[in-house]
Amino acid sequence: MRMKIRVGCVIVGFLALVLSLPAQTLTTLHSFVKTDGIESHAGLVQATDGNFYGATVFGGANNYGTIFKITPSGTLTVLHSFASTDGAYPYAGLVQAANGDFYGTAAVGGANLYGTVFKITPSGTLTTLYSFCAVLVNGDCADGSYPYAGLVLATNGDFYGTTGYGGANGDGTVFKITPGGTLTTLYSFCSQSGCTDGESPLLFGALVQATNGDFYGTTEAGGANGYGTVFKITPAGTVTVLHSFASTDGTYPYAGLVLATNGDFYGTTESGGANGYGTVFKITPSGTLTTLHSFASTDGAYPFAGLVQATDGNFYGTTAEGGANDCPGETYACGTVFEVTPSGTLTTLYSFCAVLVNGDCADGDAPYAGLVQATNGMFYGTTALGANSQGGYQDGTVFSLSVGLGPFAETLPTSGKVGTSVKILGNNLKGTTSVSFDGTSAVFKVVSSSLITTTVPTGATTGFVMVTTPSGTLKSNTEFRVTP
Repeated sequence: MRMKIRVGCVIVGFLALVLSLPAQTLTTLHSFVKTDGIESHAGLVQATDGNFYGATVFGGANNYGTIFKITPSGTLTVLHSFASTDGAYPYAGLVQAANGDFYGTAAVGGANLYGTVFKITPSGTLTTLYSFCAVLVNGDCADGSYPYAGLVLATNGDFYGTTGYGGANGDGTVFKITPGGTLTTLYSFCSQSGCTDGESPLLFGALVQATNGDFYGTTEAGGANGYGTVFKITPAGTVTVLHSFASTDGTYPYAGLVLATNGDFYGTTESGGANGYGTVFKITPSGTLTTLHSFASTDGAYPFAGLVQATDGNFYGTTAEGGANDCPGETYACGTVFEVTPSGTLTTLYSFCAVLVNGDCADGDAPYAGLVQATNGMFYGTTALGANSQGGYQDGTVFSLSVGLGPFAETLPTSGKVGTSVKILGNNLKGTTSVSFDGTSAVFKVVSSSLITTTVPTGATTGFVMVTTPSGTLKSNTEFRVTP
């Protein structure tokens, strides 16, 4: 693919732009400027306070990237500007733990310059939990280096993640890290001859934990054909390659997987497929892969990010290029937002650069990051480039997209045994009269209009959480799994 290269910089003002289409509405909530960040490659996370939190790769006070908070209406606050010593260039998104703090990775920087794992409070106090390349063996970073991907919070309370490089063979690792910062390297890729077990895991996205307790992910390269893999890893570190890509079914799966409600996994490859522009695929837990869609450029190209399954059962995602609109002065189109059904019917919902202001893509360009569906039913995301910058440097945007889906409730965590503390996110929760787990009533407390706290009640079984509010009943977006 043709990479987008930056050539200059100016400060741009706030832009609120609404574009109405037959079935969807895209709103540009914020246009980044150098001081508050440049190029967001990370997906957003909706927090218990109802706001969204994310990261930019560059920009900020020191030009090493930022962590920011943005309200649903578009008010952005920079929480932290990286200074290299505490990390630099955070490509990945954040994950919020039960204690309310956020955990994430910076691709480089830290004490040893090879990346960090950090914790940051909602008010912006950052703590570096681990600096990679703390363990040198024969001059190599045995504990991993360059953690481009994000973290997943496992059911045991620890975090699991990957490094793109380093490890025993220099081709990346899977690691576990406790909330206090104790890191254990679980697996080093390219441990098999010819790297048939994969190399460079999850350059974008994060691992996903399935109901069996194992983790599933992708490697960008390696495998039997050199085009990347889908793998499973147990919490103890045993890796099984489920699929090696072969070009015709996709190449270079940069992003992570999403575990669908039907028990299968869905994902994307950055390129390859029937037309060379990337694919959407489904893979069963045992490794049977089905290519659902091959992009053709006009409907999108090069999906760097993974998918999100929405409350309507369909999947939503972005492509970094392709679509209906060419980027000014370039030979490629500016990217899309798409919807794809579980059976593979794809609809392009939006093509970026539909609005030009002073020769720039006022609605954004190059959505490298994926989407998050918020509890109001809308999708939120970022673009790495674009916005009206008066013909100069384009620092990217934050946007929302409405496709007509209604509000819902979201639980944190999504599984637990009887007595487990659970936070319920939603909208307009004040005045709530009941909360139930698969029909079993629970005692609850309304903390704010966006947060309820409760515990899994005795007698609860796996099923949806229902929240009755004055404006209607909210259903959780996924079933809450009651564990023994």
